[in-house]
Amino acid sequence: MMSLLAIPLISSIAALVMVFWLRSWVKNAPPGNERMQELSGYVQQGARAFLKREYTYVGSFLVIVFLLISAVGVLKPETGLNYQTGLAFLAGALASMLAGYSGMSIATLANCRTTEAARDKGLNHALAVAVSGGAVMGLSVVGIALLGLVIIYMVFKDPEIVNGYAMGASLVALFARVGGGIFTKGADMGADLVGKVEAGIPEDDPRNPAVIADNVGDNVGDVAGLGADLLESFVESMIACMAIAVTLNMAEHSTNATLSVFPLLVAGLGIIASIVGIFVVKTGAGSDPQKALMNGTYVSGLLSIVATFAIAFFMKDGIESFHYVEGVVMDWWRPAAAAVIGIFSGMGIGFCSEYYTSSKYAPTKRLSQNCQSGPAIAVTGGLSVGMQSTGFPILILAVSVVGSFWCAGVYGIAMAALGMLATTGMVVAVDSYGPIADNAGGIAEMAQLDPGVRKITDHLDSVGNTTAAIGKGFAIGSAAFAAIGLITAFMVAAGVDPGAVALNKPTVVAGLLVGGMLPFVFSSWLFKAVDNAAFRMIEEVRRQFREIKGLMEGTAQPDSTTCVDISTKAAIAGMIKPGIMAIVIPVLVGLVAGPEMLAGVLVGALVTGVMLGIQTANSGGAMDNAKKYIEEGNFGGKNSDAHKAAVVGDTVGDPLKDTVGPSINILIKLMAVVS
Repeated sequence: MMSLLAIPLISSIAALVMVFWLRSWVKNAPPGNERMQELSGYVQQGARAFLKREYTYVGSFLVIVFLLISAVGVLKPETGLNYQTGLAFLAGALASMLAGYSGMSIATLANCRTTEAARDKGLNHALAVAVSGGAVMGLSVVGIALLGLVIIYMVFKDPEIVNGYAMGASLVALFARVGGGIFTKGADMGADLVGKVEAGIPEDDPRNPAVIADNVGDNVGDVAGLGADLLESFVESMIACMAIAVTLNMAEHSTNATLSVFPLLVAGLGIIASIVGIFVVKTGAGSDPQKALMNGTYVSGLLSIVATFAIAFFMKDGIESFHYVEGVVMDWWRPAAAAVIGIFSGMGIGFCSEYYTSSKYAPTKRLSQNCQSGPAIAVTGGLSVGMQSTGFPILILAVSVVGSFWCAGVYGIAMAALGMLATTGMVVAVDSYGPIADNAGGIAEMAQLDPGVRKITDHLDSVGNTTAAIGKGFAIGSAAFAAIGLITAFMVAAGVDPGAVALNKPTVVAGLLVGGMLPFVFSSWLFKAVDNAAFRMIEEVRRQFREIKGLMEGTAQPDSTTCVDISTKAAIAGMIKPGIMAIVIPVLVGLVAGPEMLAGVLVGALVTGVMLGIQTANSGGAMDNAKKYIEEGNFGGKNSDAHKAAVVGDTVGDPLKDTVGPSINILIKLMAVVS
């Protein structure tokens, strides 16, 4: 069975070889004129400074947790924890940090090169550069994550020790998502409110001191943050499968490792499918970037489906030695069918997100029209769209959970989560392309290039907004599935009988109520942190407009470094309380009230967290694209009353879609892992 691990091992190495090749290809692309390189350099410096400070704080926290895990292993060996679990924990954290740094560093190199490609060679080449930059992030995520997991499994040969790997990845993901979200939205709100609303200057105007911080935020939030989020889900879905497989082995009195290795093989061939999909995008751009990106995604998904059934058939004898429910043999096709349910549910949730947030469809067009009635309607209309958008995704999740359970019991639910995430490399590549295109547009504006260049980058950016909305929906759906798999694994590991988690038990009801409350308190802390960052940013931008002579006339340069520093400090300060909550609450509830109440807390947090995550992400996405639809010349165009109202709506929506929504994903997953 260990020989089969060569497949995920080779796949992960292939992903990393592709990372080095694509990185070299992007780096060798023309970087543009001196001014473009200077602007890109500011973004690179700001992003590196933020990551360095964030990783310093996170590193200290990781050492403390490692020592705690090791100490508990010595004092209470019956918990199953030991220094090996601690080492796996550090490995998971390091994998997430490496992937984040790798992706973000190339994204900040690709921005000016995308702008230059748009200026010199046109749309198709600009798309190829931006997608290649995104692919470095996508393949770094899956390559590093799977390589680390396989090595840990091969060294320790114990799926339970591997749980530490998931916790390490989760902890870094929380800080990356929360810290990145606070940074990017504090800068974005400051840039918009003072620049566009008060001073009346365009977006990405070089006179605005917060513009560089805003562009840095796109990278630390939407590239490094998203990558850490989906790396966490990718790892946790595999580990949930492995943990449940161990339990099935115990029930069967078996040492058969088939179901433990199966998810690693699915993930490995999913990486190959993602690599093929990336080449489909790079070589088949044509004249429609969105079509090229979608074709790559569909090709990856189709190849992943074929590969999953092929693996299941190859491992037929091992799979059919298990009973997924008492007395019922697990047919070879059942785990594969559960994974395919996950793939299709991911696509369905992604389409729902696109429908409610894209200006191609009625909800966002109607919101744009309603902006003519003023800022209040822009905000309430956006909230309404987000609330309505929870309907179909939740129904898809509900049907998928039932369907995957029918296929292969609790193992099927975990396999559905993995199926949804099998092509994570492609999903992250497509989603990371958006911030690169956005930065490219900012550089074109600040370098005062020909308007035709900005038109190309805006077209790429508008496609990026759609892929970002799909990616956020995908991230929320995968987080829900991964959390369900992890909660199931927790209940099995803790010996909690599902029948004991009943509504006639006051501890369970209390747990549901407490868990349901947590995402709202968590979100309130994030809003407050963004508000604090935006307040400081607004004061600083106003000060510079007031005190730097010649700034508004364009004869003096703004002090962008101070703005980046303000966002960095606010992000570091704002991520501490939410991080402590996600770790401490499950431990306290488990120690004080026991596993049944903790199961209630996890389920309560999952239910409200998924709803709130979908609502906030889609409300913010609809508000953002309603503003862009008006800027295209609809309902009065730029500087009209409708546009001013939409800018206010977008400013409210920004922390919803880029800070609160994505961070809730991490909360529900990390709580389940800690449990």
